[in-house]
Amino acid sequence: MNATPARTSNDELLRQATLAAEKSYSPYSNFKVGAALLLENGQVVTGTNVENVSFGLTICAERAALVRAVSEFGPEIRIVAVAVANLNKAASPPCGACRQMLAEFASADAAIVFPAAAGVTTMRFEEVLPLGFDMQLKDKAR
Repeated sequence: MNATPARTSNDELLRQATLAAEKSYSPYSNFKVGAALLLENGQVVTGTNVENVSFGLTICAERAALVRAVSEFGPEIRIVAVAVANLNKAASPPCGACRQMLAEFASADAAIVFPAAAGVTTMRFEEVLPLGFDMQLKDKAR
């Protein structure tokens, strides 16, 4: 986690995600991924993927960063941007599970920045997860 102004650029978020990817524990796939979340309070929280020999127990970088952000700042966090990077030069948008987890905390217009086949791509969160579980259910649970 770094104290960073709310005006953190997408390039800076990608840089921090890349630094997080360098800490990946990925002995089985060697697919090293990092994520950086820019929170509404200006903080940047990073995470990396952590594999397990039982692949179903592996945690993605985005979810690792999200769990860290909630652990450090509480459930009131709001995400304004997410950057994903990997050291394998492969396209890697957030997976479906990560998208749904991020939906609990990301605004519809949060920037999602990730490597794609045509290079670095930036999309609004609502474009990345157009048909996520109904957020009204979350509001009713509060």
